[in-house]
Amino acid sequence: MTAPLDVLVVGAGPTGLALGAQLGAHGARFRIVDRCLDRVRESRALAVQPRTLEALAGFGITEELVARGNPTARLCLHLPRRVVRLPLFDIGCDDTPYPFLLFLSQAETERVLGAWLAARDVEVERGTELVRAEREGGLVVCRLRRDGAEETMRARYVVGCDGAHSTVRTQAGIGFEGYAYPQTFLLADLEVDGLEPGSAHTYLTGAGMLFFFPLGEPATWRMLAMRPPGTPVDAEVTTELLQGIVDHWTSDGLVLRDPVWATAFRLHNRGAARYRSGPFFLAGDAAHIHSPAGAQGMNTGIQDALNLGWKLAQVCHGRAPERLLATYESERAPVGRSVRGLTDRAFTVATGHHPLLRLARTRLAPHLAPLVLRSTVLRTRIFRTVSELGIHYRRSPLSLAGTRPPAHGPRAGDRLPDVPRGLQARTSAPGWHLLLTGPPHLWSDERLAPLLRGREDLVTVHRLAAESPWPDVAQGLVRPDGHLGHVARGAHLAGLRAYADQWLPV
Repeated sequence: MTAPLDVLVVGAGPTGLALGAQLGAHGARFRIVDRCLDRVRESRALAVQPRTLEALAGFGITEELVARGNPTARLCLHLPRRVVRLPLFDIGCDDTPYPFLLFLSQAETERVLGAWLAARDVEVERGTELVRAEREGGLVVCRLRRDGAEETMRARYVVGCDGAHSTVRTQAGIGFEGYAYPQTFLLADLEVDGLEPGSAHTYLTGAGMLFFFPLGEPATWRMLAMRPPGTPVDAEVTTELLQGIVDHWTSDGLVLRDPVWATAFRLHNRGAARYRSGPFFLAGDAAHIHSPAGAQGMNTGIQDALNLGWKLAQVCHGRAPERLLATYESERAPVGRSVRGLTDRAFTVATGHHPLLRLARTRLAPHLAPLVLRSTVLRTRIFRTVSELGIHYRRSPLSLAGTRPPAHGPRAGDRLPDVPRGLQARTSAPGWHLLLTGPPHLWSDERLAPLLRGREDLVTVHRLAAESPWPDVAQGLVRPDGHLGHVARGAHLAGLRAYADQWLPV
């Protein structure tokens, strides 16, 4: 009988592909299946946040994404009687090599991720459906169907990256709680005459909000709007319908033409009751769905995958204790809940028909927007949240500060900032990275040998001298997903040794 896989990945969207990249980089045995015959060709998700670009950089994927996308630096907020131009990520992002929001079609993101896997002989098995998955003797027995033929295979773990209607979630018996929004939305990729190029545009009206995002491919613009009241729910989304919305909501004389793709859809705000049930895990839309406000969905899913992938690989290799897998839910579920709450509040303000919300959009926003722009503290907080650079795992059992943590600089659980510039690139190879600062004689090979013995293939040592995120003498252990696991001040290694014994046992 064929030996069981380490991981079966169900779903080959951005989340599943990113999980495959992380599993492959850390040497796990896995397969990726998807019941769809082809990857998406429509744009769907259209923005990649700075934190996601950081997280994918270690695979060599980010440079190609940036080359294919549009790093937009400005939002044009069209208010009654004025236009406010808001810089995107001009402050609060000085510790990342990617201080911009990258507009790029989801189809292109999937193409780049898929090409990375194909170059490493990983086949994405399309047209393959998971029919059933059952626990049996410490493994999951999975029945797959392709072209009418069925196959039975075994895996230690199964990860559902298969979207809102997840088969894995159903097989695992995990609930999906939440609600649907009452509005119907219209989405189109098309050309627009009369828009300032290179910027994102938001029209704020009493009826709601109208968005145009710079896309590039397969069309120059992505349009998002609510279906007008009184329009039949099953009415075809035509250029005439979209033009009518634009004419009614704006006075700029915009002309829509040459649509590549258009659709109507409903939005939901739902979350999985759990991210794990035994050998089953959920990531991406299988775990959380919400409005597209802030361009958080695809990015959150990719970061779910990169958090989970290295943990699965190290446990399967026997290089980490099984309890490491419990940290996936404890770290990512709070992020999912936060994103759902954030997008729900933004969505309600943008689309609600309550008189107070209409008043806020049409009367208060023109006066408040300039004040917000002048507040560097508020803008920094907004940008750090939307860019996802502020996500941390400080309360995770996998994050441990030493008895004398540094007074300044990143803390245990924070992402490693790119300070000094290039530090993220130096620590992007798969595995753990030990950062040591202070005089080189403090960190001789002889002193480090007891700590590293048996872990030479897991931990890469970087002696940073004066170039460090922390002042004076400090030590930081960077996890394979770019977050700091252990941070301590001084040259004593007892705390670091205890951390390594717990999470990287020999």
